[in-house]
Formats: sequence, C-alpha cells, structure tokens
Amino acid sequence: MQWPTHAVTNQAPELQTYNLFATDAALSEGVKRENAGWHAANLDRLGAELGQANIQKLGELANRHLPELMTHDRVGRRTDAVEFHPSWHQLLGFLRREAMHALPWMNPQPGAHVARAAGYFMHAQVEAGSLCPTTMTFAAIPVLQNEPALFRELKDKLFSTEHDPRDLPVAQKRSIMIGMGMTEKQGGSDVRTNQTSARPLNGSGRGAEYLLTGHKWFFSAPMCDAHLVLARTDSGLSCFFVPRWHPDGSKNTVLIQRLKDKLGNRSNSSSEVEFQDAYGLMVGDEGRGIPTIIEMANYTRLDCVIASAGMMRLALVQAIHHARHRTAFGRILAEQALMMNVLADLALESEAATLLMLRLAHAFDAPTDPLERAWRRIVTPAAKFWICKRLIEFTGECMEVWGGNGYVETGPMARLYREAPVNSIWEGSGNVMCLDVLRAIEKDGHGFTLLLDELKNSASHPVLAAIIGSLKNDLATPPEHRELLARRFAQKLVLAVQVSLMLKHAPSAMAEGFIASRGDPECGRVYGTLPPAIQAQAIIDRAWPA
Repeated sequence: MQWPTHAVTNQAPELQTYNLFATDAALSEGVKRENAGWHAANLDRLGAELGQANIQKLGELANRHLPELMTHDRVGRRTDAVEFHPSWHQLLGFLRREAMHALPWMNPQPGAHVARAAGYFMHAQVEAGSLCPTTMTFAAIPVLQNEPALFRELKDKLFSTEHDPRDLPVAQKRSIMIGMGMTEKQGGSDVRTNQTSARPLNGSGRGAEYLLTGHKWFFSAPMCDAHLVLARTDSGLSCFFVPRWHPDGSKNTVLIQRLKDKLGNRSNSSSEVEFQDAYGLMVGDEGRGIPTIIEMANYTRLDCVIASAGMMRLALVQAIHHARHRTAFGRILAEQALMMNVLADLALESEAATLLMLRLAHAFDAPTDPLERAWRRIVTPAAKFWICKRLIEFTGECMEVWGGNGYVETGPMARLYREAPVNSIWEGSGNVMCLDVLRAIEKDGHGFTLLLDELKNSASHPVLAAIIGSLKNDLATPPEHRELLARRFAQKLVLAVQVSLMLKHAPSAMAEGFIASRGDPECGRVYGTLPPAIQAQAIIDRAWPA
C-alpha cells in the first residue's frame, strides 16, 4: 500500500503549445526584411503546428526508438534495409510537405532561400536528425540539374511534396531522397585519398554507366533512394549517382556493414558500406568529382548554420521558460540578477546567430551578384565554424540553467546537448572551414573587399571599425603564418558580420549589449559576464515574451 510522502511543487511545466514563428521576433522580422514576406503566413501556420505537444513528442520518440539494420530477410535474402520508428517518417513527412528539400528549386523567386531557411530553422527545434536526408536531397538537386537526361527522369520525384518511405526502385516511387557517400576510412575529410574505384560498363565519361568497388566509412542515410558517391577512374576522382536499386529491378550491391553508434543525431542512420560492382552513373565531368561535390558543400554548410541557430533558439527558450517557473533561494530564478545576466547573454548569442543565418540565406538568393557570392563563399564556412562551435557551449549553459533536471534523458536538454557537436564535424571540421575561408579570400580578393566595404558602410561603431582593421592586418601577415592564425581570423570575421547585423537590425539595447560583451576581453567565452549597464530584462523579454 502506498501513501503520499510529499507534494510535487516548484517544477517547471513542459513547454508546449506555442508558435515557434510568432514568438520569435528576430525570425519573423528577418523573414520580411530579407524578401520572404510572401511566405510569412505559411511559416506562421507551420510554427503553430510544430509547437504542438504531439509534434514535439515525435522528436523524442525518433531518438528513443533507434534505426535498426536488417541485412537479410527471414529466408536469407540480402536486403540491407534500415527500419525506423513511425515518428521518423512523420517528421520526414512534415519536411517534405513544406518543401524543405527543394523549395528554392521548385519556386525560384526572391526570398525563396530565406523562406526555406526559416522553416528549416523551426524544424531543428523539433528534431534535428531528420534534417540530414532533407539537406542532402536539397544540395543534390542543383548538381543533378546539370545532368539533363537524368534530371528529367527524377524531377517529379525530387520535387514531390509527399514522403514515400517504400523501399522500391526509383521508377516505382512517388518521391525520392538523395544521400551522400564521400569519406573513407583512410582519409575522412581528405577525400583525395579515396580508393573506391569505378570501371566503365558501356562507354565512359559523363552520363555513362560504371561499376564501383570499394567502401565508404560514413554513408549518410542509407535508405535514401540514391547517393552521390566519389570514386576513382583513370582520370581521377569522379562523382557518381548510385541508386539503391539496379535499373533491372534487382537490389544494387551496396552492402551495409553496420550502422554507426553515434553520440547524437541518433534518429538518423549513418552507416558503413561496401560496393561490390555497384551500379552508378557518372555525374559531372570525369576526374572533376571534387568540384562537383563542392557545389553541394556550400548548401550543406549553410544548413549546418541554420540548424545550429535553430537548436540555439530551442535551448534558449527552454532555459528562459524553466527559469521563469523555478524558485531557488526564495526567489524566481529568472528574477535573480546573475541568472538574468546569463539568460540575456544567451539571448544575444541566439539573436546574432539568427540574423546571420537569414543574411546568409539571402545571399543564396542572388547567385550572380559579386557581393552575395563573397557572402556565400567566404562567410558561409566562417559561419559554419563559429555558430556550430558556439552551439556546443550554448547548449551546455542552457542545460545548466535546468540543473540536474537538464542532465536526464526525460527532458529535452540532454538530447540537445548530445546533438550539438555534429554540425561542427559534419561537412568539414573547424580547421577545414577556417582554411577554406582563407582559400576563398585568395581566390576572390575583390569579393572580400566588397564584403569589408559593406560591413564598414552598413553601420558605424568603433568596435566594428577595429575588427575590420584587424582583419586587414591579418591578411598582411606572411603566408606561412596565416594558416596558424586561421581560426582567429574566421572568428573575427564572423564577429564583424554579427556586430554589423546587430547594429542594423536588433534593438539598440541588444546591439550595444552584444558589442560591449563580444568586444570586451574581460567577458571571455563564458556566458553571463555582461557588464552592469546591460538592459537584461528587455533583452530576455524580446527573446521569449513573458
């Protein structure tokens, strides 16, 4: 027989039934400012839907019930199939319905990339693993568009807004997803060391059929209907479209060896595979596989920035919500001075990240403009480096606001914390990104000058002027020293961009707070070190209206 030993009090209620779009001032203002106001009503509808308790629950379920590899069926036939909980397919259904996999290609108009970025940003606040196959499909489309014959066969299935989870040949599917297979054991990010080989089946060169033999150490989302894969021909690394099923209806010989046991991103299956004369079509020119893949990389890196900013937003909202409903030492947490400092500092970081991801998405809407090209090529890797790095610290700080309740898997903070590092690693680690920034500047010095001029002319502030001056000085250092300073340079570049954006678009209290802290060496990297004059309450209330 049981009897009550205590009353349950002072526990924050679950955060649910709210509109992710309408309650986010930085997002809703930015969508209109960056030419995507035509999509605002759809985003408001989606924001209300994603904030419902039953939808939020899908993210928890998809990460609790992990993908399972079934290499063979019950009678011993090789299937290489991965089975998912229904929540995974529901999440992919939402993403597909909202055209997160293809919106700018389906509806190419001003603001299309921004409109998609806003929806993607909100979905990251529900579940991040399902974004992976969505991003890869999104990034693959412009590559496939360069192959007219192949794209004609795939277009309707790529542009479909219906999720089709059936494991069938492409010709029998209503919609398809595209994955990627680049890295191998011996090289990782250094794909030039790839050993997988491709031999011609009937003819050679672009559009020809090949048979691939080798392996991939990270084969993302193995249940995608096809993957873009790097393999070596006599002319060097080339890119291949490798379908899950052979054109004759038999299963292609892409053999899944095992699923990765990952720290986070657990809802999404990542795998190791071997190719045993796997069928593929060459995409792009022979020997030009890396340039072909680089076209995809800029889109995937953009999505890393968007998703990381989205997870920041979720962690911030959860922290503020908890602090407003939790009492400690006789007072509401959110009303205590030091906690207000922490929450306000986190709110500044989140707003600056949101402004940056929207401005980057805007740059992708203007492919021929020299300034916007500099944003895409130079700022994207810098932002990917910085925002993804900051997310790791950010989620840890927000988890600490929850205290011990944040460190258990029954709440949302532990999953967020485990998920945070993946974007910093995926599509190029921090060092790769920072070196890419330097290479991009070397290739497009004029574009970098345009970028600095825009930052200088967009807003006047001595801290911004000092950072711009420091960037110019860094570029004057001997070439042998630049690589050593690459991380310092990328960090300063992103901070210059964020200072400029905050001065232009954020309330003055937030802009001044961001500059006073990020430009003050005494503040360091620890959140909650804002100077006394900061209007903490106003900043918190803007971030999450009480």
